[in-house]
Amino acid sequence: MLTKRAFLAALASAGCALPALAQSSRPIKMVVTGGAGGPSDVLARVIAHSLRATSALTVIVENNGAAGGMLAARSVARSDPDGHTLLFANTTVFAVLPVAAKNPGYDLSKDLRAVAKVADGFQVLIVAPNFPAKSVAELIRHAKAHPGALNFAAVHGAIPHLAAELLKLRAGIDLVHIPYKNEPESIAAVLSGQVQLCFVNVATILPLIAEGKVRALAVTNATRQPELADVPTMIESGVSDYVVTSFFGVAAPAGTPPDVIAQLNSTINQGLRSPEVQASLSKLGVRPAMATPKEFEAFVAAETRKWSAVVSAAGFKVD
Repeated sequence: MLTKRAFLAALASAGCALPALAQSSRPIKMVVTGGAGGPSDVLARVIAHSLRATSALTVIVENNGAAGGMLAARSVARSDPDGHTLLFANTTVFAVLPVAAKNPGYDLSKDLRAVAKVADGFQVLIVAPNFPAKSVAELIRHAKAHPGALNFAAVHGAIPHLAAELLKLRAGIDLVHIPYKNEPESIAAVLSGQVQLCFVNVATILPLIAEGKVRALAVTNATRQPELADVPTMIESGVSDYVVTSFFGVAAPAGTPPDVIAQLNSTINQGLRSPEVQASLSKLGVRPAMATPKEFEAFVAAETRKWSAVVSAAGFKVD
């Protein structure tokens, strides 16, 4: 582990201007848009630990999952733009709620600045083993033959919900959304036959797939995944222009100095190259995703446009 003195010496020897962030003894507060123990929280703590180990900066994690993470985004947006308050958020907060919520209370283009993309994850479309469709193509044919008869489970406004709405839009089928409080309830609904399908995180569902308790029809990534090498992508399954990424990243209040954002980006990316961090991310079912602040900003903008079209077509809002 680098000491703070060694870290500052390394910056000086590299001819870098010494950022105010590294000189300060104040801790960095990383506000997470999720409750303790959830995916965002666990991943944020991995990144916080990496920041401490890589830079010797003090990082504390604060959970604020109220209103789907909107309150956390608002609080960070209103914080002093000095690099000491950061937002750790996911696809929903970065790209869905700004277009789906009636009053998100924050504007990404005005109130927050991209710092670093951290990880990409993907969803898996599952059905019960006794469901007649054994592929996405068969599922689509079944849905077209029985419009409105197939139900999917998902938390309202969450990525699994959006993934199903995107499938409806791209395949031209009618699926009925049955809302559930969380992912375990959605999986239980498939297992019990209350619904026919749902989209879930890969890390959550791998054991049930291996035991044959659910059948995986497709993954939502652009490419097949090593964990499920025999499961095709949605695009391979005949659904064109279909990619759903569950991404996580870090943002700072607008007005944060560019050199501070650059330092944080470099330090986070350095940590993501660590085999230990990559192993921790793999256990969570996600992949490290390194990007510059501008690249991350452009990615979020593209994702926001995509989900805006889906939300508009689906005609739903998040309170």
